[in-house]
Order: sequence, then structure tokens, then C-alpha cells
Amino acid sequence: MLMRTDPFRDFDRLTQQVFNNVAGTWSRPTAMPLDAYRAGDEFVVAFDLPGVDPDAIELNIERNVLTVKAERRPTVTDESVEMQVSERPLGVFSRQLFLGDTLDTNRISAAYEAGVLTLRIPVAEQAKPRKIEISGGQATRKEINA
Repeated sequence: MLMRTDPFRDFDRLTQQVFNNVAGTWSRPTAMPLDAYRAGDEFVVAFDLPGVDPDAIELNIERNVLTVKAERRPTVTDESVEMQVSERPLGVFSRQLFLGDTLDTNRISAAYEAGVLTLRIPVAEQAKPRKIEISGGQATRKEINA
């Protein structure tokens, strides 16, 4: 299962982004919004990363810590262009998730489409419910949910 251990860290990042409007850096990245839910035998995590080049996204997992880092770079770099409105924040975005032992971190899949990075994390086989047969002296067998 997904675990979050420090809710104040995300709140601090959000406050800095709203009030300071500071672009994230590699040493001090900005938070990225996400949705997480369970669908059957897997957890799905969707990160909002509109305008980010897929080559600028890094996914790393060490033990049970999943780290997602992405960098939104300026789309227009030509000096002859005069920007009229620039509301999308540039810089580095990062998020860490602490994954429980019941998830299979060796089979994580990732897809990036329409500005959303979607990770699918399957539940480990040993964590799935299963039926156990009970045998006894009688000819009939019964099953119990484990």
C-alpha cells in the first residue's frame, strides 16, 4: 500500500509555490500534484506533468521509495520572441512515495500521455487473498477464505 509519512513537506512546497512563485531547482524541487487509487490487483498513481518532455522525466526506486523527478523547460528559446503571458511554472518538480511491502516493485510500469505520467504498481502475489482447502475425515471438502 502507499504510505505518506510527512504531510507538512508537501504543504510547505505548495505554500512556497503559491506565495513565492519560485521555480524549482534540482536541489529544491517544486511539488507535483498526483492522484492515487487501487484498481483490482494494482495501485495506479497519476502525476500531472503538462508541458514536460518525456525525456526530462526520471523514475527511480530504491528499496521501497519511489522518486519521480521532472523538469519543465521553456518551450520558446528564440530571443526574437517576446513572451506575452507565461503562467506555467518552469523548473524541476519532484515527488517521493513510500511503497508498502505488499506491492511488487519489480513490475512497475509507466506511461506518459497527454501530460499525465501514469504508474501502475501491482500488488505482490503473497499479499493477494487466496482460498485454502481444508481436508478432513469426511468425504466432503470445504473452503475457507484466507
